[in-house]
Amino acid sequence: MNIILLSGGSGKRLWPLSNDVRSKQFIKLFKTPDGEYESMVQRVYRQIRSVDPDASITIATSKTQVSAIHNQLGENVNVCVEPCRKDTFPAIALATAYLHDVMGIGGQESVVVCPVDPFVEQDYFLAIQKLEKLAASSPANLVLMGMEPTYPSEKYGYILPCTTETVSAVNTFREKPDTATAQKYIDQGALWNGGVFAYRLDYVLERAHELIDFTDYQDLFNKYHTLDKISFDYAVAEKEKAIEVLRFSGSWKDIGTWNTLSEAMDEPCVGNAILNKTCTNINVINELDVPILCMGLKDLVISASPEGILVSDKEQSSYIKPFVDAIDQQIMFAEKSWGSFRVLDVEEESLTVKVTLNPGHRMNYHSHERRDEMWTIISGRGRTIVDGMEQAVQAGDVITMQAGCRHTVIADTELKIMEVQLGKEISVHDKQKYELEE
Repeated sequence: MNIILLSGGSGKRLWPLSNDVRSKQFIKLFKTPDGEYESMVQRVYRQIRSVDPDASITIATSKTQVSAIHNQLGENVNVCVEPCRKDTFPAIALATAYLHDVMGIGGQESVVVCPVDPFVEQDYFLAIQKLEKLAASSPANLVLMGMEPTYPSEKYGYILPCTTETVSAVNTFREKPDTATAQKYIDQGALWNGGVFAYRLDYVLERAHELIDFTDYQDLFNKYHTLDKISFDYAVAEKEKAIEVLRFSGSWKDIGTWNTLSEAMDEPCVGNAILNKTCTNINVINELDVPILCMGLKDLVISASPEGILVSDKEQSSYIKPFVDAIDQQIMFAEKSWGSFRVLDVEEESLTVKVTLNPGHRMNYHSHERRDEMWTIISGRGRTIVDGMEQAVQAGDVITMQAGCRHTVIADTELKIMEVQLGKEISVHDKQKYELEE
C-alpha cells in the first residue's frame, strides 16, 4: 500500500498535554501489547505495519512536527514537509508530487490518504486495503471511506450514498450540521466523512496541475507559501462526478477532546495518581513528578503537565479551546529528533531546562548572542564540543559557555543534562546554527 498520513494541528483541546509544538498525536497514552505506552501516531504506524509490513508510508506534516515524528518513529520514516500550513488540498497535492517525483511511485498506482490520529482497530486497516484495491479497479476517480454513524454528530461532514450497498456511488456531500439536521441525514442513510479516501496517483496530480501552476515536486514546494488555503473536499471531492464510497461499520473514533480520549483509555490513570473508592468515571493523566490524589469525584478528567493543570467535567472539557487560546505561555516540554527537553524553572533573567539526549544523537552546533549557558551532566556519557574543542563528559561534569561561543553535546549513551540559561534577553530566536566539521 501507498499511504499518506496527514499530521497537522496543535490539538489545543487536549491542553495541557498538547501545545503548539506537541500535537495530540504525539501524547503517549495508549498501552502497547507489551505494556508500554505509545502515542496515536505510533499506534497507527504500528497497526499499518501489522497489516502490511511492506506498506510505503509517508507522513505529510508541518516543519514544527518533524522532530517529534523522527523522535517517535525513527529517522527512516518518510516525511513530506509543508513549508507552511495551507489546508488539506495543498498538503495532499504536495505529498502526491513527493510520492511521484521523490519516491518514484507510478502514476497508475493507488494512494490512500487518512488522518494520523484515529483510534481504530485492525479491521480499519483491512478496509483501507480494500479501499486501495477499489481505487485501482473502479471506474471512479475517487473512493471514500464512509463511517457508519453512531449518533447525530455536529463534528463531521456527511456523505450521502446512492444505495445501502457496501460500495456505492456518492449522491452528495453535506457540511457539518446541527444535531437535528444530522439526525435527518442519518435517517437518509448518510455516513460520516472521516477524511479517508483513495485515488490513482495521476488523478490528483492532474487536479493539482489544473489548480496550481507548477512543474514538479520541488517547484511546488518552492511556491507553497503562495498557495490559497483550501480543503481537499472543497477543491476536489465535492466537484468530482465519478466518486464512490466504501461503507465502514467497524470501530472508529476521532479523538479530539478529553471526553473522547478518556473513552479510549485502557485504564483510568496514567502517571502517579490515586483514586479512592468513592470516585466514579474519573480519568487522570499526570506527567508531573508529584502524586495526584482524588477523593469522592465523579465524571471528571484531570490532567497535569509542565504546561498547566486541567480539572474539568468531562462534558465541559469539549469547550476548552477559547480558554487555552487566551493563555500566553512559553513551551514547557517538547520532543525533538535528538531527544526531549522540559523547562523546570523560569525567572526574569534565567531559565532552567532538563535535557535528555538519545544515544548516538546530538544537538545542533550553535551559539547564542544574548545569553550564557551552563550544562551539568546528570547521568550518562558523551562529548561536548565548545568552539571546536572536544572533551568527554559524564555525570557530575560542568561545562560553561559564554555568549557567542559555539557549542554542542553528543550522547554516547542516553545523556541527561541540567541546562541553566543566564541573560537579560532569553529567547528561542537567539540561536545561530553552524556546520560541524567532522
